[in-house]
Amino acid sequence: MIQDLTKIRELFAAKKLVVINVGVSAFAEAVAKQPDTEVVQVNWRPVAGGDKEMQDLLDLLGT
Repeated sequence: MIQDLTKIRELFAAKKLVVINVGVSAFAEAVAKQPDTEVVQVNWRPVAGGDKEMQDLLDLLGT
């Protein structure tokens, strides 16, 4: 457990931290306020809005 914390501290001690955020943009905004931090916000949504039946139909069509 202590080794894991050491690795995390080393990561955050780097000159510049680059974060890829897939999800809530408020998280990306909060991280972007930190010094020497770059954030890339990915606006991803599940295929067919997460509707499993529609996803299966799209799979049959090969899309």
